[in-house]
Amino acid sequence: MDLAELWAIFGPGVAGAVFGAGWWFWIDAVVCSSVSISFVHYLPGIFASLAALMFNCVRREDIDYSPYEEGEWRLKLWLFLAYVVSFVSLAASVGLLIQDALETSGPSAWTGTAGVLQCVFVLIRIISAGSFILYSIKEAAGARLIGVCYGMNGDNLPSPQDVISLYKKCEIQFIRLYEPKPAALEALRGSQINVCLGVRNEDLQNLSSSQDAANAWVNANIVPYKNDVQFGWITLGNEIIPGPYAAYVAQAMNNTHNALLSAGLDGVKVTTVIASTALGASYPPSAGAFSSEAIGPMTNIATFLSHYGAPLMINVYPYFAYVSDPTHISLDYALFNSSVPILDGDLKYFNLFDAMVDAFNAALEKLNLSDVSVAISESGWPSAGNDPYTSVANAKAYNLNLMNHVMGSKTPRRPQHLMDTFLFEMFNEDLKESAVEKNFGFFYPNMQPVYPFW
Repeated sequence: MDLAELWAIFGPGVAGAVFGAGWWFWIDAVVCSSVSISFVHYLPGIFASLAALMFNCVRREDIDYSPYEEGEWRLKLWLFLAYVVSFVSLAASVGLLIQDALETSGPSAWTGTAGVLQCVFVLIRIISAGSFILYSIKEAAGARLIGVCYGMNGDNLPSPQDVISLYKKCEIQFIRLYEPKPAALEALRGSQINVCLGVRNEDLQNLSSSQDAANAWVNANIVPYKNDVQFGWITLGNEIIPGPYAAYVAQAMNNTHNALLSAGLDGVKVTTVIASTALGASYPPSAGAFSSEAIGPMTNIATFLSHYGAPLMINVYPYFAYVSDPTHISLDYALFNSSVPILDGDLKYFNLFDAMVDAFNAALEKLNLSDVSVAISESGWPSAGNDPYTSVANAKAYNLNLMNHVMGSKTPRRPQHLMDTFLFEMFNEDLKESAVEKNFGFFYPNMQPVYPFW
């Protein structure tokens, strides 16, 4: 049983007892006082209690970290003000205690002491609540940023039930499914794993054709599981921009969004997944721009994402950029190990990943849609298949450094934004075409690790 669970059971009772003890001291002092106590003496306890009430106004779901919400600074400001009020109240009670000790005609020293004890006990209650809030923020930010893609392009993979058990054992909080597989969705029931569910590329035209088609898709693939499976995102299309399906994406997203609203799932983000092929320019990062073929569909898509506060999901693979030009791109730069930055105006890039991500950010800015954030739908490094670039050491180094990076750092162009990130991928898939594509997994199909990671 972790700290959060223990606090949920015992916390309210303990906090209430501490708060009540503080007020008991004050009530006892007032009742036993031989002189009338002025209203000023009541104020420190009242304001300290007000600070406690401010903490009580913060719900657990309010501190559930999400990089797509802009309320985090408001929460911090609210909690800071609560702390200020509580400490000022304590200081005021100490001042009144000193005043009472110096005057012979005023309330007794016990009255001042009781006022200090009251504020101290209320402050202890606030600090205990604040510590739990900080713990919850840390847990939410740490646990909820990293996911792993679950590809099924293999003929020897374990059962979905065993796979989900492995996700839980590894404490992986996000899972990306490329299409709705009933067996996988059944296995996810009650798992508390946040699901990114894909729509098949070939289904986009139908979903864009009518609202009824999108309603039918949601009713078949989401609604039967909505009470037991946590859906975080629905992705319509995977790496299809530019291409023949690109024109269908924006309307399919809108229809699917409406269908989710009708099903009572207004918290699910609807988006799409694009790759660097959607960019016409990517270096330097500030020159990032969508290609002429992609700019039309991407304008419609990004406008939708801006309106509904959803992220644009991008597949980012420094490995492929590195192996295409190892003469000019160093391995250290690709693996997050470089200490020498690449300059782009005033911005410094110490790794290729940030540079690639910021090319997408710059492209969004050129559409005047800089408020659209990005999330990483795939990124990884193969452990075999293309020596000397692929190796267990390189794969482990990249994935570990990537995970640490996205959990605590932002890109130079978006220094305020943490990105949800899906590592690619859970298993080696033997039906993939090339040797490299077969070896991105953290685990072999027998669920033994390719290298120690989780």
